[in-house]
Amino acid sequence: MTEPILFVVHDDSESLAAVATALERRFGPDYRVLADHDPAAALHRLDEACASGEPVALVMARSLDWLASAHDLCPKAARCVIIGYGEGESYAPLRRALVMGQVDSFLLTPLTDPEERLYPVIGEILARWSRGARPRVPIVRIVGDRWARRCHELRDLLDRASVPYEFHAHDGDEGRAYLDRVHHAGPLPAVLFRNRCLGDPTNAEVARMLGAGAHAEGGLYDLAVIGGGPAGLSAAVYGAADGLRTILIERQVVGGQAGSSSMIRNYLGFPRGITGAELAARAQEQAVSLGVEFLLTSEVTGLETDGAERVVLLAEGGEVRARALIIATGVSYNRLELDGADALHGKGVFYGGATAEAPALAGRDVFIVGGGNSAGQAATHLARYAASVTVLVRRSLTMSDYLVRQIRQMPNIDIRLDTELCGVEGRSRLEAVRIRSSATGTTERLDAAAVFVMIGAGPHTGWLEKIVQRDERDHILTGRHVTRESEGAPGWPEAREPLTLETSLPGVFAVGDVRHRSPRGVAAAVADGAVAVRSLWDYFG
Repeated sequence: MTEPILFVVHDDSESLAAVATALERRFGPDYRVLADHDPAAALHRLDEACASGEPVALVMARSLDWLASAHDLCPKAARCVIIGYGEGESYAPLRRALVMGQVDSFLLTPLTDPEERLYPVIGEILARWSRGARPRVPIVRIVGDRWARRCHELRDLLDRASVPYEFHAHDGDEGRAYLDRVHHAGPLPAVLFRNRCLGDPTNAEVARMLGAGAHAEGGLYDLAVIGGGPAGLSAAVYGAADGLRTILIERQVVGGQAGSSSMIRNYLGFPRGITGAELAARAQEQAVSLGVEFLLTSEVTGLETDGAERVVLLAEGGEVRARALIIATGVSYNRLELDGADALHGKGVFYGGATAEAPALAGRDVFIVGGGNSAGQAATHLARYAASVTVLVRRSLTMSDYLVRQIRQMPNIDIRLDTELCGVEGRSRLEAVRIRSSATGTTERLDAAAVFVMIGAGPHTGWLEKIVQRDERDHILTGRHVTRESEGAPGWPEAREPLTLETSLPGVFAVGDVRHRSPRGVAAAVADGAVAVRSLWDYFG
């Protein structure tokens, strides 16, 4: 395969040589570094490279206009602006370009030590480009019906767990060959790993096949965390860092709702953004390095007290005992109340970002229902593949300004305000949608390959009925919202007041989206986890 190109353009020969030499020294074995001081000649060389099918990973230049022209020629290449110290007049247009998503990063020259700034920035950009442009070596193979709901669930599970996989249709040549190779004639989808094959496995069976533990190590834990989204991961990290013996129990894989986000750009410390799955993977690695034990694809079914201990009951049998408990089970998007929507779930109707489905929608028309940040992030991601992305917003947008600006710059994204989805059509898979404008009262029928639903969200608290106090929407009451008398669950039993984020059951805390009046967002969830761990020490006395 031809080595991907790193193209540097700069009118100052000294700066050009410094950047090109530094890139060659570090990335030369895997990339071809091209440099040119003439913008017009460079654009011609880039045009020739793209026309011949050579992969271009990164273009670097002083001119935003040149980078825009380069993007028209090679839309998959990352873009980096080269800017000099003291060039204050360039900062305002640079900020606008970064906010609008027109460039990925910037580099300050002259270079002092490339190890400090150049290599980390370019390495991160190239890693992201490689994940999207280069085929990954698959660890797992799935063989089945692409539009079967269970196939979608397995692809989504592996995608959020950052496990490289390949999917093959069961009636295609490659799919049949893989099934013949392992002599599998049983139920589909089939999941293949090394010399093993599982027919229509549960998530837990897939996790165990890949090495996840089936049972907790046992004994008394200082802290059990239920839920592996940002709030739960934060609680686990801070708990273990404080020396608490900590276990995290998650019913699927880490990441929660945020794990399906294609790009999070407003989390502190990640100037170029980070995917939800990558952020979760980093947090899990950090937690493991601090000693946190993980019990994945394990469903919690109940909670009991045994003196000072809190006992978590698991669906597969067994229990986990801890001195304190933090509930971080999060929320899930509400289901569509439309005829035929349930039958098409996973067959064109998806809940959440479903980033694993994006490549299969190349050249198709897709719809997103919702106006929040998750909808905006999904729109910008899907627009890289789909012919058109239509965002249906029932009332007004609630997404961050940076997302609104990005979307306005993408010609294949259309936002329709005061519009709702009123119907879905299709037999074996989604074929069309019906949408209604509340402003005009008119209804349209439009061809559709997929609908991604991101409207409202309900908490995972059914297993806590009559155990802790909840509000009218089933979110868990904490702190000052807990009452001493309650109809739906036991009242607060202690003489002291509940601690910050403590539920009506002493020693049990709730964090993140699952708690009453919780602010939304990854940063708020992470803060919740840290605050709850601080309160644990007051509880332990």
